[in-house]
Amino acid sequence: MIRTITVGSCISIQGKFERDLDDGRIIVRVGEKTYAGTPVTP
Repeated sequence: MIRTITVGSCISIQGKFERDLDDGRIIVRVGEKTYAGTPVTP
């Protein structure tokens, strides 16, 4: 599933959902890299 996250105040990243974190953030994968951020709600 493709998800969008916000990293910092103005950077959005869209990638394949990996997992939820305990603090409410999620991990997405883009190629070989993973990013953690706040999920963007539709």
